[in-house]
Amino acid sequence: MSRRCELTGKGVVSGNNVSHAQNKTRRRFLPNLCNVSLSSDVLGQSIRFKVSASALRSVDKNGGLDNFLMKSRDENLSDKARKLKTQISKARAAQ
Repeated sequence: MSRRCELTGKGVVSGNNVSHAQNKTRRRFLPNLCNVSLSSDVLGQSIRFKVSASALRSVDKNGGLDNFLMKSRDENLSDKARKLKTQISKARAAQ
């Protein structure tokens, strides 16, 4: 299981620990991932995602999961989120 947000694509970043003596050792910065279930208003169901805390804030700001997915780029989304985006767009077109 990769440490990657399914909605924003945010993942592990590498960098350095720097001591007072300026010794540099490699380290990893891990994203703040949460397992949450977000509900889709158009489909009427809830879907489980592994998302970062900043993505949760973005979903709330955009007015829910449906609006967030419609505004986001496909290359940032996981395969599961891309499939959900197409389902939502088809359901909106049918309404």
